[in-house]
Amino acid sequence: MNRIRRRRLAGFGAALRLPVRVGYRTGRWAAVALLAAVAVSPSLAGPGPEAKAASGPGSSRFEPEWSWPLSPAPTVQRFFQPPAQRWLPGHRGVDLPAEPGTAVLSPEAGTVVFAGWVVNRPVLTVDLGSGVLASFEPVQAVKADGTKVSEGEVIGHVGAPAEPGHCPASCLHWGVRVHGNYVNPLNYVTDRRPSILLPLE
Repeated sequence: MNRIRRRRLAGFGAALRLPVRVGYRTGRWAAVALLAAVAVSPSLAGPGPEAKAASGPGSSRFEPEWSWPLSPAPTVQRFFQPPAQRWLPGHRGVDLPAEPGTAVLSPEAGTVVFAGWVVNRPVLTVDLGSGVLASFEPVQAVKADGTKVSEGEVIGHVGAPAEPGHCPASCLHWGVRVHGNYVNPLNYVTDRRPSILLPLE
């Protein structure tokens, strides 16, 4: 090992406060230990995404991406239960308790792309852009196909429960598809971030 390489290793060892023996046999192991220390050292590797999120402005405050389709924010009567396979039964949305005639609001700005009947229930679908569709049923639409709507705008009213009823009582079924795949609508209106432990003051 030449003198330049010895000096570099010795310098890094001093910065990390690690004893480094730079010899022919130990030099290789010192280099391996040094690289491992750099990989785990916060001061050298820099903060990861979690640290940046935790230290960013307003990071402790949750800002929902969308608004709820009902006001005030409702409870959830039945949660999202995706099937193991697309063709198997499941619950591809959430059920929100609501009486017939309750106003249904667009959760985000978009365009109404369907307002009609599917089998025995009225359905309304809003295209929110980027391949995201939000559908509601049973809903008597007040907006026609092709109508642009803003976030929080009334797009319809909860219709009478279909027969047989989807819910034990009257409800609004809300489904969200991203590029044709159903996802949990609550991801857009509730804080789904994992809980973290904070130090006691």
